[in-house]
Amino acid sequence: MAAQYENAQKVGKEQIETSLKAFGAFSKGLQGIAAEIADYTKKSFEESTSTFEKLVSAKSLDKAIEIQTDFAKTAYEGFVAESTKISELYTDLAKESFKPYEGIFARAQASTTTTR
Repeated sequence: MAAQYENAQKVGKEQIETSLKAFGAFSKGLQGIAAEIADYTKKSFEESTSTFEKLVSAKSLDKAIEIQTDFAKTAYEGFVAESTKISELYTDLAKESFKPYEGIFARAQASTTTTR
């Protein structure tokens, strides 16, 4: 009976430690994503402000259209690049968050296959 109690304590402690590791990885990943989004937002705002200043000082309609076209192209390319980067960060977040549980899943799977 005491052995079963000790085993249950050991399993419970292991699960808590695993959950804390997973939470730490998740938190770190979210902080990285938030920082990346903040940097992109700041950069995007600065580019928009710069483009607006150029548009205000444009001497002709053709120049204004050229400025706007360049801005639209740059903004689109930047958005696509940033979206790709953010999706990679989310993928890494998922991998790192579930990495601590791999050992538990492997043991559960091994015990399931041995009992069959």
